[in-house]
Amino acid sequence: MIPFTKAHGARNDFLLTWAHEAPAESVWPRAAIALCDRHAGVGADGWLLVKPASQGAPASIRLFNPDGSEAEISGNGTRCAAAFLCDAGLAGPEIEILTGAGRKRLRLLDRRGLHFEFEMDMGEARILPEDLRVTLEVQGRALDCTLVWPGNPQCAVFAGEIPEDWIALGASLERHPRFPNRTNVSFVQVRDEANLEVRFYERGAGVTMSSGTGSTGAFAAARARGLIGPRATVHTPAGPLALREEGGVILLAGPAEIVAGGEFYFSGISANQR
Repeated sequence: MIPFTKAHGARNDFLLTWAHEAPAESVWPRAAIALCDRHAGVGADGWLLVKPASQGAPASIRLFNPDGSEAEISGNGTRCAAAFLCDAGLAGPEIEILTGAGRKRLRLLDRRGLHFEFEMDMGEARILPEDLRVTLEVQGRALDCTLVWPGNPQCAVFAGEIPEDWIALGASLERHPRFPNRTNVSFVQVRDEANLEVRFYERGAGVTMSSGTGSTGAFAAARARGLIGPRATVHTPAGPLALREEGGVILLAGPAEIVAGGEFYFSGISANQR
């Protein structure tokens, strides 16, 4: 059995398990596939293995996608991990979490029961000069892209309006030859200098309702193109996320809510989970 807590950050949902209560590390990819399956499992956009702070070391997380691949970071998932730690009494209002993309600092803004609001230091989003404007051919169309690294690979596609077939385009871009390790994809429509409309197709997960790193990448790409100011709201299908830049560092404010808990009967044999 695998104990879990379910939480979501702006409807980007995750299952969280204490690392010491998880099965052997060798089966974590298979366990992630089974757990995240929305028909034969619990269902989620990812599985987080959480270690509390110990002996001077910060709390840490490892994130597995629904396809079993391991991801560097999820902004929404990291907020969910912070909520998990706070609810267990293992973190205060200032939290440091070690992720696959380095240490991230979060500040608790508000708590109402199991609903939390955090501001998270997303760090600097790197954009190489040659990646600011990249044209990628997909399905016979030339897409105007910016390639950005806010802790994981992001491809921000700019358009006057979100394409009707953005899901199909996102699936193709995720595995475009330009990205040998695949990429996350965001489709960005600039409403004005303080508002972005964004849709997300995430590596290893597909369509998600929102994305913290995807929002950060879209914000950083729009900033680098001179399209928005130092503060902006990213509008997602799950609601708004507030971002701001200070001294080159991007800060993202958003929710995390714990919604369920239980045990998953993991057989370890993928055929039994179908």
